[in-house]
Parts: sequence; structure tokens; C-alpha cells
Amino acid sequence: MFERAEVIAFCSKFKNVYEDYPFHDSNWTVMRHKENKKMFACIYEKEGYLWINVKCDPESRDFFRSAFRSVVPAYHMNKEHWNSIILDGTVPDQEIERMIEESYELTKGKKKK
Repeated sequence: MFERAEVIAFCSKFKNVYEDYPFHDSNWTVMRHKENKKMFACIYEKEGYLWINVKCDPESRDFFRSAFRSVVPAYHMNKEHWNSIILDGTVPDQEIERMIEESYELTKGKKKK
């Protein structure tokens, strides 16, 4: 998973999501939930690589940061709750997908009764 289109296509598979460009800068793609407008993935190019910011719980945050040198505290986000994944080929696609899915689940909100 090295191309922006691949990441957007994967994120688009989740239920009730949409692609957004809120910064009026084509370098920044934000994937959001339709219902609550919260973002679960922020996709951008930096330092010659594609990066993805994802929300994570503290346990996952620490695990992925220690397991992969290219998972770092999130760029321009709350570093306690968000990681950046640098798509430099060192993180397996399965793990990237797992982190995106966790971010989706953490940001979708609670169902109303």
C-alpha cells in the first residue's frame, strides 16, 4: 500500500464514510464518518513518503510504535491518541489495514438508542 488511491480505496470500504479535502490543499486527504464527521484517517505526503494519521488506543499506540520504526507519534495531531504511519515499505499492508480499521472503530461514535 504505497499509493494515495490505494489508501483511499481501502478506507472507502468502510460503512458510511467519505473523502474530504478540508484544508483546500490537495496534499491532504481526510477520510471521515458521514454521521459524525469525525476523521479516522488523514493521508498526506511528507519527506518523500505517503503518511497516514490514525487514531489508536494507548496499548496499540505503544505496540505499533515499538514494533515499527515508521510508526511514529502523529504529525500535527494529539500524540497521545494518534500515530502516523510512514508508508516506506517497512510496515506490512495487513498491519496498516489493522491500524486504519481500529481508527475507524474508535472514531465512529456510539449508536443512539
